[in-house]
Amino acid sequence: MTKESLYGKTLSQLTALCQAENLPRFAAKQIARWLYVRHIDDIQQMTDLSLAARTRLSENYTLGLSSPLRESISTDGTKKYLFETQQGQYIESAYIPDRDRATLCVSSQAGCRMGCRFCATARQGLQHSLSAGEIINQIVSIPESQKLTNIVFMGMGEPLDNLNNVLDAIEILTSDWGFAWSPTRITLSTAGVVSHLSTFLDKTKVHLAVSLHNPFHEERAEIMPIEKAYPIREVCDILRRYDFTGQRRVSFEYIVMEGLNDSPAHIKELCRLLNGIKCRINLIRFHKIPDSPYFSPSNDRMIAFRDALTAKGIQTTIRASRGEDIKAACGLLSTAEKNTINN
Repeated sequence: MTKESLYGKTLSQLTALCQAENLPRFAAKQIARWLYVRHIDDIQQMTDLSLAARTRLSENYTLGLSSPLRESISTDGTKKYLFETQQGQYIESAYIPDRDRATLCVSSQAGCRMGCRFCATARQGLQHSLSAGEIINQIVSIPESQKLTNIVFMGMGEPLDNLNNVLDAIEILTSDWGFAWSPTRITLSTAGVVSHLSTFLDKTKVHLAVSLHNPFHEERAEIMPIEKAYPIREVCDILRRYDFTGQRRVSFEYIVMEGLNDSPAHIKELCRLLNGIKCRINLIRFHKIPDSPYFSPSNDRMIAFRDALTAKGIQTTIRASRGEDIKAACGLLSTAEKNTINN
């Protein structure tokens, strides 16, 4: 019988576990400290638990940690890590060092079912959602784990399509009994799952990044099928109910595809769509994927688009492409070939 993983359990879940295993209630905080503060690699290292308690835990549970199977290194210093999931599928994470920042782009699902036309992950469909433990494992199992300053849920999958496990992972990362990170070190990116957006905003204080890519309903629906179920206008209506004037930020990710979403009309509509939301737009150059009909704009065109939005009063930046040569850049993560070989 497969043992249940301890990693990824919240304090309340560990408390329930202790009750089920006839362990004292206070043991839950002890276990959490060993897992998330001391980062042990063996249950027997939990030395403030009795030998009988450690033996019982070892019989029924495993830590649930696994090392990456492969590391790819970009010429710009970005690293991509390949992990195998507990269900035998594969995911990728991207480590991005940048002066005094070290960011890990984590996956929340193996594959994705959102179907965005410009994204390599979407082409492989959804294999399964990751457990909270599999999400946290990406953070603690890479060599640079202790160097990390920021986590972004911008890897494979749609985080709000795996809401409960993502919320558990964020709780572990930000709680005093867990990693005790400030929520401002974490950003979650979503294509706009309206049904779960308010729950996420109410239950966390982490930053939000919305994958926008086109302000016009019909045009966005052509490249992002989620627009048909959850129009971007509904996303913006929800965001207007929240305060983003303090520490928490909201940004809009905008992959620029030449001749498709970079016209003066798009600039005008973006201004109208985002009116009343304190935000910034992050422009991302489209990264070519095989058989794609879309094209990357020139640097001059990217700069002109940024300057035009800035002139309209919207803070706009161009995000530098990192790890493109190892397929770690935005929209390039994909394990479809590995999944095919494995199956």
